Amino acid sequence: MTDGDRDLTRRAFLASVAAAGAALTVGPPSGAAAKAAPLTRPIPATGEPVPVIGMGSWGTFDVGGSTRVRDTRVEVLEAFFENGGGMIDSSPMYGSSEEVIGYCLRRLPDTGSLFSATKVWTPFQWHGVKQMEASEALWGEDRFDLMQIHNLVNWEGHLETLLEWKARGRVRYIGITTSHGRRHRDFEAVMAAHPIDFVQLTYNVLDREAERRLLPLAAERGQAVIVNRPFRRAELFRRFGHHPLPPWAADMDCANWAQLFLKFIVSHPAVTCAIPATSRVDHMRENMGAARGRLPDEALRRRTIAYVESL
Repeated sequence: MTDGDRDLTRRAFLASVAAAGAALTVGPPSGAAAKAAPLTRPIPATGEPVPVIGMGSWGTFDVGGSTRVRDTRVEVLEAFFENGGGMIDSSPMYGSSEEVIGYCLRRLPDTGSLFSATKVWTPFQWHGVKQMEASEALWGEDRFDLMQIHNLVNWEGHLETLLEWKARGRVRYIGITTSHGRRHRDFEAVMAAHPIDFVQLTYNVLDREAERRLLPLAAERGQAVIVNRPFRRAELFRRFGHHPLPPWAADMDCANWAQLFLKFIVSHPAVTCAIPATSRVDHMRENMGAARGRLPDEALRRRTIAYVESL
């Protein structure tokens, strides 16, 4: 690709991001929000739409071998798909989560909207191949939609493998992850220099460091963005949940704090999908409500930050 081609692609993507942000800001009126189709964002590399609310599995699906507890997670996943869910994200680092996800998927009648995303997490390149093959078997997937290098562990070796797998059609998209706001400088360097499709990072109403460089760089490079830790593992609810929602929450079609936190995140035009984790059906339905209705414009985003920081 020539420099001119890169500039043309970059301009086209930035224009599409702006258009997507505008389109998502103007949603249906509040009474129609519950009946509307879930909001989606395009994956920049292909234009494939992904629902803006997905599901993480750290902690919540690491439940071991208890059939009783696993069956409650089947109900959680059923609510996810019934409400328009797509992306499920996991990792070999997450204990029994991948095995439990596979258990659940085999017991659901319709998982056609699944966008499967997991990670490779090992210091050894050769072991990464074995690990990814094991993940396929645990999920029951012949091919993952997205394979990510977890927290940049041996990213050079695993990127070589993933580029080969992608060229062979063994995986559809490849990416890198970071969490807790760590290693942003290293993360930025990989984003800027290598042909990756997705980046996963931490971003929420309090943790906004990614806005400075990572989110703009993702937009410039045409990389989809998955947001982890949208609730700081429930810390945001402990800090703010006992306060009333701001008066303008209804203008964003938000009925609860979960929807406000999530809509703040996915209203950023560079964000593709947020992946909250939960072990409860009612919380899953609340989370998925953030994929419908109106999103805040920039003025409401600023007011939301100011309101939360004032509490």
